[in-house]
Amino acid sequence: MSGIGEILKTVGEFGPFQKWLVLLTLLPCLSVSFHQFCQLFMVPNVPHHCNTSWIRAIGPNLTEEEQLNLTLPRDANGAYEQCSMYSPVDWDLDSIMAYGLNATEKCSSGWVYPSAQPPSLLTEFDLVCDKKDLNDISQSIYMMGLFLGSIIFGPLSDRIGRRPVILFSIFLQGLFGVGIAFVPHFYVYMAFRCVVGASVSGITMTILALATEWIGVSSRPKAVLVSHCCFAIGQMILAGLSYGIRNWRLLEIAGSAPIFAFFFCIQVLPESARWLVTRGRIEEAKKLLKKAASINKRTIPAGLLEQLKPETQTKSGSILDLFRKKHLLKVTLIMSCAWFVNSLVYYGLSLNVTNFGLDIYLTQLAFGAVEIPARLGCIFLLQWFGRKKTQAVLLVLSGLVCLIIIGIPEDQPVATTVLATIGKFTASASFSTSYVYTAELFPTVARQTGVGLCSMSSRVAGILAPLIRLLGQYHPAIPMAIYGSAPVLGGLLCILLTETRGMELVDDTGDSHPKAEVHKNANSSSENGHMKGKDGGQDNEYTKTTYF
Repeated sequence: MSGIGEILKTVGEFGPFQKWLVLLTLLPCLSVSFHQFCQLFMVPNVPHHCNTSWIRAIGPNLTEEEQLNLTLPRDANGAYEQCSMYSPVDWDLDSIMAYGLNATEKCSSGWVYPSAQPPSLLTEFDLVCDKKDLNDISQSIYMMGLFLGSIIFGPLSDRIGRRPVILFSIFLQGLFGVGIAFVPHFYVYMAFRCVVGASVSGITMTILALATEWIGVSSRPKAVLVSHCCFAIGQMILAGLSYGIRNWRLLEIAGSAPIFAFFFCIQVLPESARWLVTRGRIEEAKKLLKKAASINKRTIPAGLLEQLKPETQTKSGSILDLFRKKHLLKVTLIMSCAWFVNSLVYYGLSLNVTNFGLDIYLTQLAFGAVEIPARLGCIFLLQWFGRKKTQAVLLVLSGLVCLIIIGIPEDQPVATTVLATIGKFTASASFSTSYVYTAELFPTVARQTGVGLCSMSSRVAGILAPLIRLLGQYHPAIPMAIYGSAPVLGGLLCILLTETRGMELVDDTGDSHPKAEVHKNANSSSENGHMKGKDGGQDNEYTKTTYF
């Protein structure tokens, strides 16, 4: 080993320095929740009808009710049609009232909304009738931004460092997030949202890498758990913020502008010492390590620092290894499927919050609150039942809940919302399980590649989830049937995987499977963060989310 791992243990695995670092990441994590779900509150369901002010030219004294009776057809329930009107004619008012109008056409002069309705995306850009699908399409465009961000910012952080990518991503998010509040057209709005989505990926991925590289292996699950819980808290804050601010432009500013406060932390946000060592910037790494030790009230032996040298790079497994070798191919395909269906049901439920029948603000609050016990409970489930059973059962349960929702009558919104909340609970816990299980199934030399592939499949599901909602125009049950059946299938496939609880991580891409490890030794290994090679030689350090 190059010495950086030994020095980090001397510095302290989770001292005040690391705790401050985790604290610095909370604000960006809160902003992620806002951008993921804010559009749900910007496109409320409001009554609307075609603008038929043309008849005012020949009947200026008509009341509003008389105008609507003369110019708008009614549906089967007796309500005014929202997307069609009687075709304008050049008759006089007496003739229109005597004979009535018969020919209909689509709205040609815009729509009329309740005058007391606060400005929303729906009312400003007329996201109704033929343009109503743009709402779900724009959500997919945002998810596409997440996908592009994972492709762009991951390699970029390896090239130029964690700190610059975090700061650049935060700048992009703040700039384009606030900029969304001033867009003149909906297509510009979608473009800006795509950039914000890319910045969200840059923030989440790089902050996780920075924390992982500073925090000791035995304490890394704490950092991941804090970020996951913070995401859930952000959803709860969004419910309150959107309830108090109904103007969508002001809401966008209120949710995006606070991210600029992070720039006050520029001077204290550290670069990854481990990354600096891999790039040969030893002196910079030494300064940071001394600073961290000072904050943690530790002392690094001078001789230990002098031994610091660039890490020897182990030959990484290629992406082809994941498909060439039979056992890795099975893991890759099944876990990619698990991530895909998990993301599908998670976003399928989250983005459908407006259709469950209860108040959207209370439902969003419940959806955020339920994620906290789901993330916390996941830890104990993994300890008691193992990875495979937990992953399979949670996926199947989340799917079954969606399938049950299909059979709930529309006049039972409470039952539907309760079931949806249970589904969100199981989907959230399943997501946390996936992070742990995937990292343990892939060998060390191909772990980042494998997790990256699974994450990309999750992003693809995020893109498809809003589009699947469009199938509801053919039958209301189709979207929920897809959201439900997919995770059931994914959960059953997980039964074919190997259990990894209490198993030693595999380092190479050989045909060997994880071997059983004595828990006492495992816990000891968790404390020092290393496994001794078979020949007793160089230690192989690995990310230890295995033992909680």
